[in-house]
Amino acid sequence: MTTPTATIQEASGLSPQKDLHVVLVTPEIAWNTGNAGRTCLAAGAELHLVRPLGFSLEEREVRRAGVDYWPRVQPVVWQEWPEFEAALPELGESFFFSAEAPRELWDVRFPRKSVLIFGRESGGLPDELRRRHIERFVCIPMADTRMRSLNLSTAVAIALYEALRQRRRTRPVGGGATSDGVQRTTRQ
Repeated sequence: MTTPTATIQEASGLSPQKDLHVVLVTPEIAWNTGNAGRTCLAAGAELHLVRPLGFSLEEREVRRAGVDYWPRVQPVVWQEWPEFEAALPELGESFFFSAEAPRELWDVRFPRKSVLIFGRESGGLPDELRRRHIERFVCIPMADTRMRSLNLSTAVAIALYEALRQRRRTRPVGGGATSDGVQRTTRQ
C-alpha cells in the first residue's frame, strides 16, 4: 500500500535519478538531441553529450524539440570521448547501443547505476569503441531485419524506459489474479 505522503513521482519510480545516465556520442541532428533531452527530463535521467556535435546547442531546432523544457535539461557536455570515458566508472555500468549488437535489450538487467550510450545518427558508435567494449553492446530488436536502425531519440526512449521499468517493484492487488484471470498490480 502506498502511504498518503508518497508523491506520484515516488510511486511511479520517476523521481530524478542521479544514477541513470544517457550519453549521445557525437550526435549530428539537433531535433534528436532535443527530443532525447526532453525524454531524459521526463524520466529523471541525466543527459551527457560528447563533442564534436553536429550543431550548436543554441540552435532553434534543439530548443524547439525540447520545447520549453530545454533550459531545464542542462546536459553535461564533454569535449571528447576520452574525457567522458575517464568519468565513466563513477557514473555506473555502461551499455552501448547498436543495431548490430548480439545481445538484445530484453536480455539485459540494468543495475541501479546505469549509463546508456548511443552513437551518432549516420554511423552509430566508432569502430574503436565497438572493439574495446563489444561485450557491453546491446540492440533493440526490430522485426524488419532489413531496417538499419531506429531513430536515435526513439532508441533512447525505449532503452531508458526499459531501465526504469526494471526498477519498478510491483505486487499483486488483492492477493493475485482477478476473476477474469488478469493479474493486476499496484506500485509499492
